[in-house]
Amino acid sequence: MTSSMTLPLMRERRGPIANGGQDENGKRQAKASGTYVRKDNPELQKVVRGLRRFVTSAVPATKETVNSWGVPTFEAKLPYAGYLVGKQHVTFLFHFGTSLRDPEKLLEGTGKNIRHVKLFTPEDLKRRGLRELVRAAARFEDREPMPGMNARRG
Repeated sequence: MTSSMTLPLMRERRGPIANGGQDENGKRQAKASGTYVRKDNPELQKVVRGLRRFVTSAVPATKETVNSWGVPTFEAKLPYAGYLVGKQHVTFLFHFGTSLRDPEKLLEGTGKNIRHVKLFTPEDLKRRGLRELVRAAARFEDREPMPGMNARRG
């Protein structure tokens, strides 16, 4: 990640996550979007809820985890995407975005690996090519995840 990225807006984490906060492999599960997105921006809460549904419908085998930086992450065989919540938009990250075909030119960024798509409203999830990017990212297995991209261990 680059230093120009804003940190996600987070509330204090309280209470248990379903299954003690871990899945059957001991990986931390992502908490519901309401614990990650501040209540003062209900539009972004809708974007996050829509994003989570969108990703799991595109790749049904997806597990939601939280990586070692506290970022909600989507995993298939490997972590492939995640999201950060800013003041005005949700940044939908693709861990190996530089390796993905992007004929619709949705991906932004200049980092070594990560590319992102900015989501301002739930309607942005209907952009042509986004579902294909998610599926391609979930299938991408040419490299091991970068340090910190794996879910935290309990």
